[in-house]
Amino acid sequence: MAGDPVAVLLTGVGKRYDIVSAFAQHATVIAADPNPLAPAQYAAHHRYAVPRIDDPGYVPALRELCERHDVRAVVPLTDLDIEVLATARVDGELPALVPDPRVARATYDKYEAHLLLLELGLPSPPTVLPGEEVESYPVMVKPRQGSGARSIHRADDAPAVEFFAGYIDEPVMVQRFMDGPEFSIDTLSDLERRCLNAIPRTMIESRGGESIKGTVIADEELIELGRRVVEALEVRGPCTVQVFRDRSIGLGITDVNTRFGGAFPAPMYAALEGRTYPELIVRMARGERIEPHVGEFRAGVSFSRYYWQLELDEQMLPTGRDIVEPPGPRRPG
Repeated sequence: MAGDPVAVLLTGVGKRYDIVSAFAQHATVIAADPNPLAPAQYAAHHRYAVPRIDDPGYVPALRELCERHDVRAVVPLTDLDIEVLATARVDGELPALVPDPRVARATYDKYEAHLLLLELGLPSPPTVLPGEEVESYPVMVKPRQGSGARSIHRADDAPAVEFFAGYIDEPVMVQRFMDGPEFSIDTLSDLERRCLNAIPRTMIESRGGESIKGTVIADEELIELGRRVVEALEVRGPCTVQVFRDRSIGLGITDVNTRFGGAFPAPMYAALEGRTYPELIVRMARGERIEPHVGEFRAGVSFSRYYWQLELDEQMLPTGRDIVEPPGPRRPG
């Protein structure tokens, strides 16, 4: 029933204080992270240090927390455990809001994601593996796994591709250099794998692959592409689709992250009242069936992110003391 208390478990919370605090306004939040100093856990109602994702005890620890707190939804905040949670969902161990294992596995490997997108008739830039023929230059040599835009290098000819493929100490792929603006599309899908909304945003500035400034835009082509992608992949829960609009070939999807994106504030600020993604997830956890409202949001909203901190005492508990007393948001003048 709407309004009933519900518990949500967030995994790998790390520094995503914005996401944890947003959920905490609408549900009892349990934060799980192997790092006892993960700052985002202090925005939750309950926090637990759990085993590492590759530990056999990881899923049992999450299952015990779900049973203890009657958790209705498990939402990952990192790429690292999505496939683990997907398998646990199939096995009936966790109520995880994640795609099926095959999709979770493919989207964690950018080359496999490229192949899957082509299989589904979705636009992905020309991409090959080292040693295979390159269609045209320049290209980007990038790791097949990982996030944060690390170890990505532009190569203007074959010798440069060979150098960077050897220089990067992990498996890489070679992808067409996309000559045009980059966008992200923040989506949310329900348990029936229907796209509820798709909210595109510009990438005004990013650091380490994470957007820190951007503007929400009402771009019909991007909205429809976001919906097509998540419904073709049969995603459950949040997903961020990264795409370029190349001057020659048009739209090309360069990454699909089946989790909340780094610029989480964008869809939060743009959502209509009662329709922020955390609110919708909590409503789904209560058993409510949400009607799709793709394209219904406030365009023109911009965001500019910054860092803050917490002071902890000798018991690693927040003191509530701040360096300065923040004045709160206000208009200048």
